[in-house]
Amino acid sequence: MTDPRTFARDLGLPGLQDLHTHFLPPRVMAKVRAQFDSAGPLIGRAWPLRYRDEDDVLVETLRSFGVRRFTALPYAHKPDMAEFLNDWAVGFAARVPEAAVCGTFFPEPGVAAYVAERSATVEVWKIHVQVGAFTVTDPLLDEAWGVVADTGTPVVLHAGSGPVPTEHTGPGPVADLLARHPRLRLVIAHAGAPEYAEFLRLAEAYERVALDTTMAFTPFFEEMGGGAYPAELLPRLRDLGLGGKVHLGSDFPIIPYAYGVQLDALAALDLGDEWLRAVCWDNTAALLSSPGTPDAARRG
Repeated sequence: MTDPRTFARDLGLPGLQDLHTHFLPPRVMAKVRAQFDSAGPLIGRAWPLRYRDEDDVLVETLRSFGVRRFTALPYAHKPDMAEFLNDWAVGFAARVPEAAVCGTFFPEPGVAAYVAERSATVEVWKIHVQVGAFTVTDPLLDEAWGVVADTGTPVVLHAGSGPVPTEHTGPGPVADLLARHPRLRLVIAHAGAPEYAEFLRLAEAYERVALDTTMAFTPFFEEMGGGAYPAELLPRLRDLGLGGKVHLGSDFPIIPYAYGVQLDALAALDLGDEWLRAVCWDNTAALLSSPGTPDAARRG
């Protein structure tokens, strides 16, 4: 299995930039781990977590892998939770220089106001419609989406139907959302698994829509029901990556295998070193220094 530092060095990179990692308040993380330990209803199978230390240990683990930028990506699943998570994520980023300032929002009264208030500092938003049990087209969110589109801040969006589909997942609501807010800067988590073709098409059609690689292409994820990434889509995925629209994601620490497995899976796609350099560094470096992410250039 690939050593992450060796992987980056062999590509001529100073390290890795991982757009999809999770750090959460301790009690929230404990509940998330319990769901995975029990193979909860939105997980669907045994998922033995490989990494389950305290935050300071997990941060040092990422540093030991040569990960130079990463995220916290909190996500709310009920009203009156998002701002608690947002406050915690601001504190986490203040303690950890490599961490982007992350935030989340939820369909609730006042959501547009707190999204607007935090837009000057949040570098990456996270939305998880499967866990949150809401649709991206909920009317309560419309004004907030407008704010996010105007600021250009990226949103890592879990809307694909993996690992377990719900009435809120799938490409249809996202297509409807983009029809209303075409300037949204969305990063579709897990490459949209298992609706790979449909989400790839959205990334091709909309200037600011991208994909992340999180868990996609790994043997574990192929067993989740979505199957292998369709080979016929790979040339288009290569073009998207070289066009700045594919980002390395891992889901660390909520993964059932070593961090390097994701890197091996990307290399096995045989899309070339230039593509790997773009996906594992260049694209995310550009995203986190784009308009709407004012702290990125300063933090480096």
